[in-house]
Amino acid sequence: MTSTLTSTDRYQAAYQERIAVGDQFSALREKAYRRFESVGFPVARKGNERWKYTNIAPIARAEYQISITADSSPTIDEIRSQLPFGDTWQTIAFVDGIFSEGLSTVGDGRPGVSIERLSATDSPLTSELGSIAQVDEDDGFGALNTAVFADGAVILLNGEIDAESPVHVLFVTTERSQPTMTSPRVLVIAEKFSKAVLIESHIGLESGVQFSNAVTEVAVGEGASLSHYRILEKGHESFHIGTTRVRQEKDSSYTSVSFAFGARIGRDDLHVLLDGPGSECTLNGLYMTSASDHLDNHISLTHAKPHATSKQLYKGILTGKSKAVFSGQVLVEKDAQKTYAVQRDMNLLLSDGAEVDTKPSLLIYADDVQCFHGAAAGEVDEDAIFYMLSRGLDRETASRILITAYADEIINHVETESLRAHLRKSVDKLLPVFHF
Repeated sequence: MTSTLTSTDRYQAAYQERIAVGDQFSALREKAYRRFESVGFPVARKGNERWKYTNIAPIARAEYQISITADSSPTIDEIRSQLPFGDTWQTIAFVDGIFSEGLSTVGDGRPGVSIERLSATDSPLTSELGSIAQVDEDDGFGALNTAVFADGAVILLNGEIDAESPVHVLFVTTERSQPTMTSPRVLVIAEKFSKAVLIESHIGLESGVQFSNAVTEVAVGEGASLSHYRILEKGHESFHIGTTRVRQEKDSSYTSVSFAFGARIGRDDLHVLLDGPGSECTLNGLYMTSASDHLDNHISLTHAKPHATSKQLYKGILTGKSKAVFSGQVLVEKDAQKTYAVQRDMNLLLSDGAEVDTKPSLLIYADDVQCFHGAAAGEVDEDAIFYMLSRGLDRETASRILITAYADEIINHVETESLRAHLRKSVDKLLPVFHF
C-alpha cells in the first residue's frame, strides 16, 4: 500500500500522515517540518557553497509515493549475492522503508548490544533523536527526514563486539511501479569504553527512479571505539541523500569508511564534532562513478577540544560522463590547541568525459596546530602502464591490477573480513566498465 504525493501537497501530506499516527516524536516532527517549510530544498546553487557543484533539481521536482507497507520482501538467499550479508552479523533490515523480519537477525540477546526499531520501542534513548542531527542546523533534506520517517533503528553499544559479528543496518529499495521516497533513520549510542563495528548499507534492487533520504546520528562516548562502514550501491536512475552527524567525547575513537558505487545523484554529507580532548577520528572513502552518475562527498570536521587528531583520505575512480564532488572542511576552534589534522582527496579519471570538483579546506582559529590538506586528479601514469606491458601483461590485465590496487588502499581499512570480500567483489564487477 502507498500514499501518493502530488506536486502541491506531497510533503505536507506525508508529514500529516505521520502526525496522525502519533508517536513520541510528534514535537520533533513538527519542529522539523516547520524548518523544511522555511528552507525547502537547496535548489539554488549560486552563493551556496554546500551545494555549489550538485544540482538537486531532478530530486526536488519529482513526485514520489511513500510506502506504508512493503509490496514484497526479497529473501536472504535472493539478495545474498548482491548485498553485504554475513551469517554472524546482527542485522536489522528495512525494505522500502518497512521493517523486514525475514531479513533481520536481531533479538538473540547477544551481550554488548541492543538493537530495536524506532517505531516499536519505549527506550529512553529515543530522547536523543535530533540532538546530534539538529534540524535547525541542517538543510531541508535532514529536516524532511525527521518530519516524515516511519521507522528506523536505535542501537545501544555497551560492550565489546568482535569485528566479525558487526551490527548491520540494511536499507533495501526494490522495483516499484512508481517513484517512491523512503526516509531511513538510525540512532547509535556507543557508551563509555564500548568497542564495536557498525555497517550501514543502502542498496537498490530497482532499475527505475527511487529516492532514499537518510539520516544517521552517532554519539561516541568517553573512551569508546566505533568503526562505521557505509555502503551505497544504487541504480543509475536512483537518488540518495545521506546525512550523518557524529559527536565524540573524551579519548573516543571514530572510524568511518564509506563506499559509493553508483546513483544518478548520490550525496554523503558527513560532519564529525570532536568534542572531547584526546579524541581521534579517521574518515576514508572510495567512490566509483560511471555513465552519467553524480556522487557528492561533503565531509566536514570540527575540532572543538585540544589534543585531538583527525585524518581523511578519499579516493575516486571516474569514467564515462560521470561527475564526482569532494568538498571537505576542517574547522579548528580557538580552544582546540595541539590539534593534528590531515585531509586528502585523490581522483583517477579514466575518460575524457569524467569530471571531478574537489575543494578541501582548513579554517583554523588556534595557533598551536599541525594541519595539512591536498587534492589531486589525473589519468593513469603512462610509465606504470608501460612498465606492466613490458613485463608481458596485456592492457586489460594491467588495467585490472592498477585499479584494484588503487581501490584496495581504502578497502583494506575495513576490519570485517566478510565485508572486505564483498567490497572487492563489487569493485571486480565494475572493472569491465572501469578501465584505461
